[in-house]
Amino acid sequence: MRIANRFRSRSAASSVVAAALALVGIQAAGTTAVAAPKQAPSVVTCTAANTALTVTEVTRPVNHLLLKATNTGTKPCYAYSAPYLRAGADAQAPLAWAQETTPQAVVTLKPGQSAYAGILTYSPDGEGGGNEKTLGVILADKNGGTAGQEKTLKLPKGGVFFNSAATVTYWQDNAADALSW
Repeated sequence: MRIANRFRSRSAASSVVAAALALVGIQAAGTTAVAAPKQAPSVVTCTAANTALTVTEVTRPVNHLLLKATNTGTKPCYAYSAPYLRAGADAQAPLAWAQETTPQAVVTLKPGQSAYAGILTYSPDGEGGGNEKTLGVILADKNGGTAGQEKTLKLPKGGVFFNSAATVTYWQDNAADALSW
């Protein structure tokens, strides 16, 4: 009799455990299907094709412009490093990147968000120069190469003076940081 009682007790205990597991979504024969967690939207590289680019003159600091890139795509995008800028149609090389402005992390733009880069157009320490009417912009990829096609922007006031000291900051997540160097 004792063996029969033990068997019934174990059988009852198994039924209780199975019922409890069923309540929390696990069946005795296996696990139930669980919906896959939502994946975060994939992040792409910001290019001229998925961002709107504008350049404006600022009152302070002097000799500066502000470049703004706004994500117009449907996915977040990374604004890597700094933009490659060509001051004028005949520029032989891009403006230097201001290394001291390297941010802690890559700037990520959700759709509708913007990144900013400050442009020092000239300095008394620079040499030569001229009044340029356009600014060619190519965004960088994660390896420091170019991403996408160049976009040509018209510079304010029909032209801006650039000399050999012209530099551009790395992308920042706000205009104040882009213009604080």
